[in-house]
Amino acid sequence: MGKLTLKTDPRVNTVFANYPDLVRDQLQHLRELVIATAEETEGVTVLEETLKWGEPSFVTKNGSTLRMDWKEKTPHQYAMYFQCTSRLVDTFRLVFGDKFQYEGKRAIIFQLTQKIPEMELKECIKASLRYHKVKEQLTLGI
Repeated sequence: MGKLTLKTDPRVNTVFANYPDLVRDQLQHLRELVIATAEETEGVTVLEETLKWGEPSFVTKNGSTLRMDWKEKTPHQYAMYFQCTSRLVDTFRLVFGDKFQYEGKRAIIFQLTQKIPEMELKECIKASLRYHKVKEQLTLGI
């Protein structure tokens, strides 16, 4: 693994600053997991942190966009979103079963007070960051 270049759109920090405190802490933890996973992932040299649909998002050259957000209409949970036309969430369900709560083919849902299964989530993040390199593999390299 080489050195990671992180490119952050300043608007991302504004979105984080506007989350309620507990939510901000949880989403900041997810953000740090994504960055740490990118640093550890072979082939990921640039990670772009931007906004897509107003949500903090991560983009790599060979990956599928990864987003995260909290919604006022579901105040006790937050989510990590994946491209719904990909095989990502279906593969996570196959590999990790009930380790996670899923929303269709697009998200992993977390409760605000839940301890996140970090090792497993990092595998999900890695698969997303490298999706176009691993999409032909049965379990996406997990």
